[in-house]
Amino acid sequence: MLSAYRTVILNKLRTFLSLLGVTIGIVSIVSIFTVLDSLEKSIRSSFETFGTDVVIVDKWPWNIEEGDEEYAWWEYANRPVPTVREYDLIKERISGANACFIGVIGANIEYLNRSVSNIQVWGSSEEFGDIRSYSINSGRFFTPFEMRNGRNTCIIGNTIAEELFNGIDPLGREVQVRDRKAIVIGVFSKEGSSVIGGGSVDEVVLIPVGFLGTMVNLREESSNPQIWVKPMEGMSVPELKANLRFVMRAARGLKLTARDNFALNQTSLMSAGIDQIFRMIGLAGWLIGIFAILIGGFGIANIMFVSVKERTNIIGIQKALGARSSYIILEVLYESVLLSIVGGIAGLVLIYFGTLIARGQDFEIFLGLNNIVFGLFISTVIGIVAGLLPAVTASRLDPVKAIATTF
Repeated sequence: MLSAYRTVILNKLRTFLSLLGVTIGIVSIVSIFTVLDSLEKSIRSSFETFGTDVVIVDKWPWNIEEGDEEYAWWEYANRPVPTVREYDLIKERISGANACFIGVIGANIEYLNRSVSNIQVWGSSEEFGDIRSYSINSGRFFTPFEMRNGRNTCIIGNTIAEELFNGIDPLGREVQVRDRKAIVIGVFSKEGSSVIGGGSVDEVVLIPVGFLGTMVNLREESSNPQIWVKPMEGMSVPELKANLRFVMRAARGLKLTARDNFALNQTSLMSAGIDQIFRMIGLAGWLIGIFAILIGGFGIANIMFVSVKERTNIIGIQKALGARSSYIILEVLYESVLLSIVGGIAGLVLIYFGTLIARGQDFEIFLGLNNIVFGLFISTVIGIVAGLLPAVTASRLDPVKAIATTF
C-alpha cells in the first residue's frame, strides 16, 4: 500500500483535482442535510413549547376542512372570531382541560429615545403557562390580580431587552406600547429564532389580555384572537375536540344541520405536515447531492485511469514477480478510497467552519455526528465505485505487454 501513498504524494496536481471533485460533492450533499437537520430541530423545538396535544380554536383552519375540495377562504372569511365569552364557556363546561385566550397585534415598543419596530404583542389570560412552556430570565410572571384586572404590566423578550435597554436593567421601567404605558416586570429567557408563527418569545411583549383590550377591540379580527386548549391527564385529544365542538356550536347557536363556523386546529397535524414536507425536501436534497457525487466520482475514476496508465509497466513487473490480481485491485482501490476519504474530510472541515461562521445567529446550524458519519460513508462508497473499474482493468493487464509499455 506504500506505493499508493507515494503516488498520491508525488502527483500533487492530480491529487488536488481528485480531492476537489470529491470535496465539492461532499460539501453539496452534507451541507444540504446539515441545514435540513438544523431547520427541523428549530421547528421541533418550537412545537415543544406547545406540545402536540394543543387544540387551537380559531376562525381560520390550517388545512382544507372535511367536505371541502379546496381551501374555501371566502367562506372562512365570514366567520366570527373566538371571543372572551366563548373562552369563559369552555373553562366552565370542560373541566378536563386548560384553556387560554390570547390576542396578537403588531406594535412598535419605545423607551426614552429608543424603539424596536414590528414587535408582536401577545395579550393573554392567566393560563398562559399551562399551555405554553417558558422561562423567565429576570423578574417575574403576572400575578392573578394583574391578569384579572388588566394592569399595565408586561414581560418582554430577550432580544427586545437587549435592543431597547442596551445593558440597563429593564425591570420597573416604563415602555410605550402603541399609545399605552406599560411597566416591565419580567424578561423572558432567550429561546432563539423560530421558523413558525407563535414560536419564540425573543421578540414578543406579553401583556394581560384585559390590557390588550384597551388598545384594540378583542371582538375584531385585527386582534387575531384565539383560544388555546390543552387536555389534562385522562382526556384524549379526540375527546377534547368533541367537547370543544359541542360547546362552540352551543355558544354560537348553530342548528343541527349548520356547518361549524369555527376551526379546531391541532398542533400535531402541523407536526405531521412538517414531516411530509421534510421528506419531500430530503428527496430533493438527495437528487441534488447525487449529481454532485457523480461529478466527484467521475473525477476520481478519470484520475485513476490515468494513474493506472502511468504505472502500467510497474504493474507488469509486479505481476511478473507473482503479484496476484487481487493485490493489484486492492492497491488501486486503496489509492482511490484514500483520495475520496481525504476529499470527504476536507469537505466536512469546510462545512464545520461554515457552521462556526454561522454560530451566534438566531437560526443555529450544527454539523451532527450522523452527517459526519454519512459524509465519510459516502466518500468511501465513491472511492470504491470510482476505483473499481480502473482496478479491474489494471489487474487484467498482460505482464509482458505491460512491462514493454513506454510513454
